[in-house]
Amino acid sequence: MTPETGEAKVRERPELIILFAWYAILGCVIFATTILIADFVVPNHDWIADTISDLGAGRYEFIVDIGIYAFSASLISIALVSAHVHLGNWRWSFGIVGFAIIGLIVFLVGARNEYGDNDNEGVVIHIYLVYALGLLMALLPWCMAEGASRCGAIYGKLLVGYSIVWAISAPIFFMLPTDIDGLYERYLGLIAMATVTTLAWLFIRRGHNMQKDWQ
Repeated sequence: MTPETGEAKVRERPELIILFAWYAILGCVIFATTILIADFVVPNHDWIADTISDLGAGRYEFIVDIGIYAFSASLISIALVSAHVHLGNWRWSFGIVGFAIIGLIVFLVGARNEYGDNDNEGVVIHIYLVYALGLLMALLPWCMAEGASRCGAIYGKLLVGYSIVWAISAPIFFMLPTDIDGLYERYLGLIAMATVTTLAWLFIRRGHNMQKDWQ
């Protein structure tokens, strides 16, 4: 508390920023690693033809589920640190809410264990979650681009690029034959992880710069 005003001193906390940002990257690494492990462990799995969702069903589903939950937490970490470091206008605010929602969507994909595999027990929501995820991944990088540019023009350009590439690429997934959609889904996953990693690195750099300024 400051003696003059009696109010708590408010400022960004670089340690908190760096912590959440590094976890966002770690969650992506965990997700990618579990997919690679499952590709080898799951019997009769064809990583070109079979989707990541196929790895999340059956005896070894826990392997990919760990990665899905880790990536879900990465997305929520980005939402939390974005709220702590507000760099934009309503678009940035929409991005904060959007990353929190998409984190929940990814969590539900793992928790529901439906994966569009003809599951007819209860209400099957997998396809609707996929549609919502696809729409948000097209919008969120664009929403964050203007604010990110304040920390460096390259961040804004990368995020706009991810948004464009995703918007073009994602609809194609639903038109592909099933013998190659697994490979294509992994390509889309790389775009999503690149978005998270770019924002996380922006926050890491910002956090370290703040620490230097305060020394």
